[in-house]
Amino acid sequence: MSTWTKFDPAPRRRIDETIAATTLVVRRRDSLAVAIFVGIGYLAAFLWAIGDLAMRPSAAPSLIVVDDPLVRMFQRTGPASFEAVALLDTGVVRLLVSPIDVTIGLAIAGLVGLNLGLTYLAVVQPAACGIGAGSGLLASMPALLSGTVCCGPVALIVLGIQASGLLLTLFAWLLPLGMVLLLASLVYVAGRVDIANAST
Repeated sequence: MSTWTKFDPAPRRRIDETIAATTLVVRRRDSLAVAIFVGIGYLAAFLWAIGDLAMRPSAAPSLIVVDDPLVRMFQRTGPASFEAVALLDTGVVRLLVSPIDVTIGLAIAGLVGLNLGLTYLAVVQPAACGIGAGSGLLASMPALLSGTVCCGPVALIVLGIQASGLLLTLFAWLLPLGMVLLLASLVYVAGRVDIANAST
């Protein structure tokens, strides 16, 4: 028997399990509520970390749109952050509307929400013992830390620490690392859910 055959992780089966478990998260009200709540909270935390969201209760409600937003939206402001095309004040919060940053945040928040929804199902409907409730949350940390991609070097300057090229490269890799870990966590936790006996 070859080494590959002996240790084959059955990728097709794992993909089918992940799709079935993800569908179950969306069909069940309790796990969907967990996924939505966590996703919204994570998106807000991500936008706050990159500086696109701030509390401004004293600002009057307004909307300002830049000239030529289609060109501006693709201009980089950091290794993984892009230019805002609008400024929205609601009277409570201020949002710098950067379509690409919001898209990245939505993708990460969706994966984090699904991870925590699956982790919830793995706890209440386990296929086997041994799943930790923090599996999905642990995988989501590098993605949240990717918010330091734009403001990390500034924070280092404020603290008086010289940012080396290696450290700045590390900041730039946090976003893709977080996404890969979230996808791996999704596949891992999906295999710990008893899909066959789960009720919708």
